[in-house]
Amino acid sequence: MSMTDPIADLFVRIQNAGRRGHDLVKIPASRVKGEILRIFKDEGFIRDYQTVTTEAHPYFEVALRYAPGRQKQSFITGIKRISKPGCRVFAGKDDIPRVMKGLGIAILTTNRGLLTDEQCRKQQVGGEILCQMW
Repeated sequence: MSMTDPIADLFVRIQNAGRRGHDLVKIPASRVKGEILRIFKDEGFIRDYQTVTTEAHPYFEVALRYAPGRQKQSFITGIKRISKPGCRVFAGKDDIPRVMKGLGIAILTTNRGLLTDEQCRKQQVGGEILCQMW
């Protein structure tokens, strides 16, 4: 069976693994998912990720990041998919949303690749809003 929204699947896998306290989560690999994971790592939401190639299909092994303390509490509190396959959402350079007054990030796909909301404001570009994360 084919998957209609692989990016939403990435978000759900990361959220579920974080809620269950897993250290690692496996996600089927693709170029866009790799770019999203790069942004997550640069912003400090995950510890690391690596591509694992097997005989079957390549996948990403993502190491989740937790707050220090007795109980495992994920750095990722929430992820919301904004632009969906059935309803695309675009924002111009002046309409890029702020997530939780700057505490979270929005990921946009632009003609310069995948960028965070802050990078889009600095580079004066707009694009399709993939998700918001806090």
